Amino acid sequence: MSWTDFYRRQEILGATVRLAARNPGEPLPLEEVPGAEEHFGTEENVLTALQYQWTRTLSGRLRSEVVDPDDADGLGDHVDAVTRAWRAAVDEHADLRAVLDGAYGRHASLRRMHEGELRMLAVTAGLADPREPAGEIVKVGYALEALLRANREERRRPVLGHLRRLLAPSA
Repeated sequence: MSWTDFYRRQEILGATVRLAARNPGEPLPLEEVPGAEEHFGTEENVLTALQYQWTRTLSGRLRSEVVDPDDADGLGDHVDAVTRAWRAAVDEHADLRAVLDGAYGRHASLRRMHEGELRMLAVTAGLADPREPAGEIVKVGYALEALLRANREERRRPVLGHLRRLLAPSA
């Protein structure tokens, strides 16, 4: 792929998100984006590229917030760092997040990628060990993500206390 192709694909992805953000739960309006079908072929391919963009953004935010997990003073530091990273990524890319949230039910491949993101959040927050069964880590990730979403507007509320209460029955 040439640099011209790369930048063209980025333009297409940006245009698709802008259009899809109007109705994030609906199928992507690929026919309204010049070159989308030519460069990506299917909605699933576009969504996969968008999920990759989101994961790259979120993981970059996580790396900047959690420089060295061994230096943290405790679990709260990890959860707080993940909370800050997730909120910053969502604030910066709210439309992208909404489009992806609206599409998870349509493609199994996208759900699997989202589960990878949930595992990344749970492990980075120190709430799960990477050696645990993947399904268990995903459950913890879903719980953490649900709290992050619920508390997004209420930034004063600490996520860790709610997370502990939510996960306690499963321990």
